Amino acid sequence: MKALILAALLLPLSLGAQVTVHPGQPIGAVKAMNGVNNGPGRAQKTQVRSNFDTYSAAGFAFARTHDSAFSEAYGSEHTVDITAIFPDFSRDPADPSAYDFAITDWYLGNIRDSGVEIFFRLGQKIQHHVRKYGVDAPADNQKWASIAEHIIRHYNEGWADGFRWNIRWWEIWNEPDLGPQTWNGTPEQFHAFYRVVAKHLKGCFPDLMIGGPAVAGNASWTENFLRQMAAEGVPMDFFSWHIYRSQVEPFAERAAQMRRLLDRYGYGSALSILNEWNYIRNWTSEFPYSIDVLRGMKGAAFNAAVMCRCQAAPVDILMYYDARPETVFNGLFDFYTYAPLKGYYAFYAWSRLRAAGTAVQVDVDGKDLFCAAAVDGSGRHGAALVVRYTDDDNVHSDKAVSVSLPGISAVRVHLTDRDRTYTEIPAAVTNGAVTLHLAPSAFAVLEW
Repeated sequence: MKALILAALLLPLSLGAQVTVHPGQPIGAVKAMNGVNNGPGRAQKTQVRSNFDTYSAAGFAFARTHDSAFSEAYGSEHTVDITAIFPDFSRDPADPSAYDFAITDWYLGNIRDSGVEIFFRLGQKIQHHVRKYGVDAPADNQKWASIAEHIIRHYNEGWADGFRWNIRWWEIWNEPDLGPQTWNGTPEQFHAFYRVVAKHLKGCFPDLMIGGPAVAGNASWTENFLRQMAAEGVPMDFFSWHIYRSQVEPFAERAAQMRRLLDRYGYGSALSILNEWNYIRNWTSEFPYSIDVLRGMKGAAFNAAVMCRCQAAPVDILMYYDARPETVFNGLFDFYTYAPLKGYYAFYAWSRLRAAGTAVQVDVDGKDLFCAAAVDGSGRHGAALVVRYTDDDNVHSDKAVSVSLPGISAVRVHLTDRDRTYTEIPAAVTNGAVTLHLAPSAFAVLEW
């Protein structure tokens, strides 16, 4: 009887809750999995409310400027969108007085001051109202391309009292496959538009990263687009795409699908960038549930699990949607106070891996477990992110997870779960391993 009781107590561990980190087996760079959409909310002179310091401390890899125009914290409708910067399409694109850069300058300056790299979306915010603005196919594609050119020159070459900020990443449009909310035109019109703009911008700025178009997920539309771009010799430094799910594996599956399409149509060297993602069960009956989840511990564990899984998937960069303060999709900062939520610490955790720099081999044996790890150039210091995530709300028990660290004698562990937020906990390396007790939604950062 005593033997049976002992076996039952050891059951979670014996069932394969095992993670092995191999610090001596480098496998490449830690990817920029911790990018976000949008920048910090920075306090002005009155009504002080700011997340600038915590935003900067997170170590985000990128800030994509999409849907910035929805946020009062960024300047609302006067920010980023082509129609905000160049409000009268009848004007001459070569005339500096035709542009209104003021608030976009301020907003991008805040992102730069935070130390985060800007990923500039050239286009318009999504339109949900009965009347749409700025998403019609342009009357003159070449003129639109010239406007985009001069925006780039303003930020990178000092044109129109501008800057020399060397913004490297320029994305053409957003979700043209979604419909009138984002592109109120035909696929053929978009093909013509993208061809003109991409060729023009790449011709003007051969050293910049020019790409797009941030597809929402229409598979046939996406393949037709890539087929047409390849046939017309359109350059593409990166291809961007979006996915929202509640399970982790679909992210890796979609990444593989996108990579196959890019390779098939001759864009093997183009980077694959997932620059909108978050936890969503569905967009209808369970949408309220989803936005409640993404703001809590379950959403935080989901964030960490997706980053770990995508480190091993054929995708190059991730950008979470959204760090914008006034949106239900923001699982990183509190709507009212801008204080960090638990989801913020998943991104901070990933910054610890990026600080180390070189990803190493990890082996994961156990259901609902995810891990990524890295070491620095000396090989003596490193970090591992170990995550437990399940979308099954009927799972309640903690799980004992043995983390094997060959050659490591001491670690520091910070745990984030339902009761703790990046809290250092006692951790002893015994026989080359550390045992963690992880709730169904939890993650731990181990550093040595």
